[in-house]
Amino acid sequence: MGMKFLVLWELDLSRVRGDFATVIMRMPEYAQKIRDQGKLVGRYHIVGKHGGAWIYDVDSNEELERLLAMAPVYNFAKYGVLPLAEMDTPTHVFKPEES
Repeated sequence: MGMKFLVLWELDLSRVRGDFATVIMRMPEYAQKIRDQGKLVGRYHIVGKHGGAWIYDVDSNEELERLLAMAPVYNFAKYGVLPLAEMDTPTHVFKPEES
């Protein structure tokens, strides 16, 4: 069973230079490659932003770091990484204290 992470990324337009359009155009191919490997569970655009919200399913923190570093926009984006946990019922998160 893997570890799931929500990765919010947004392009940092101050870092954009050169042929940036080529970098952006490579993102769908990169996403499909890691989706085919079972490492990308969901891929979403954040409305009103230059970036996205991707859900990764990886075996380790190191694997996530490697996948992020391989992204074509890695050097042009800011990232927020949030670990996710399964939550079937509220009792998985909240457990009353025993007296």
